[in-house]
Amino acid sequence: MIQNQSPAIIKTHRIKKERLDVEYPVVERLADKNVEQYINSVIMGIVNNLIVNTGYYENPMTDVTGRYHIRTNEKGILSISIEMYWFAGGAHGMTVLKSVTFDVNTGRIYRLEDLFKENVDYVKPLSDIIKRQIQERNIPLIVGFTAIKPDQDFYIQNRTLMIYFQLYELAPYVYGFVTFPIPTREIEDIIREGGPLSILR
Repeated sequence: MIQNQSPAIIKTHRIKKERLDVEYPVVERLADKNVEQYINSVIMGIVNNLIVNTGYYENPMTDVTGRYHIRTNEKGILSISIEMYWFAGGAHGMTVLKSVTFDVNTGRIYRLEDLFKENVDYVKPLSDIIKRQIQERNIPLIVGFTAIKPDQDFYIQNRTLMIYFQLYELAPYVYGFVTFPIPTREIEDIIREGGPLSILR
């Protein structure tokens, strides 16, 4: 891992058709072209899956818009989110947020478990922090919260792990993507050395 490398070059590409307008990121000029091609194919796969899941191809009434967010782009770590919104009638549309975190030197995709030491229970400490924040922030739940999933949605932003939930997964629609910043100091003892959270410290 190259600790002081420059951010990856990201260009915006666009899919524009009738009832469909989606912007997505393309990584350019990486040292390893195979890695670059792989990362871009993963991103394109996410975008295509999200479009399919909106029902765009089945329902001629469905309007779809998509955009992306660069959450982290430093020290060889690229964490991005693809946001897809669709409306097919009714009171309001629906939005899904899919995130992925890469090592831009190798193309490795980091799962949540990869951020932590091997054979360590990361689910409980993360869940305990989230339970505390739910109370502190008075978030009204539509389902009881006991623990995150081992593969819970996340991204890394401002060198902080951000755990989030899809619309209606935890709270009412009006609360959007309920997101919980996990203070690094509270999980210091279980962070994997050489993993993204360690590299970004």
